[in-house]
Amino acid sequence: MAPSRTVESAVRPRVLLVDDNAAMLTRAAAALQATCTIVGTAMNGRGALEAAHTLHPDVIVLDISMPDMNGLEVAARLRGSGSTAAVVFLTVHEEDEFLDVARAAGGLGYVIKPRLTTDLAVAVRETSAGRRYGI
Repeated sequence: MAPSRTVESAVRPRVLLVDDNAAMLTRAAAALQATCTIVGTAMNGRGALEAAHTLHPDVIVLDISMPDMNGLEVAARLRGSGSTAAVVFLTVHEEDEFLDVARAAGGLGYVIKPRLTTDLAVAVRETSAGRRYGI
């Protein structure tokens, strides 16, 4: 069972960042530090599933292209396990077919990496409130 949310988490969503590139994790954390609480990071799909199960984030920012298990599979497994975390895909893939598959996997948000600094915080805020962003 997920721990109860505090007043702080209602104002500052608790975010898990997942990307196989350490520099991208650093950039994403910097983009979110003013408005979110970063509860953890993972660098692959299996680590993402473990961290989500342990940390109970409000939002998971998830790369699509990762080794061992891609972000689309991670999102589908999270949904299958009953996770209530909103998923925001942060990816290089701009093609419409990726948007369709991301939506089908349970994603609420979609941000392309070149727009990280302008769009990621907005996407996290919107999806933590149950609204879609870019998807």
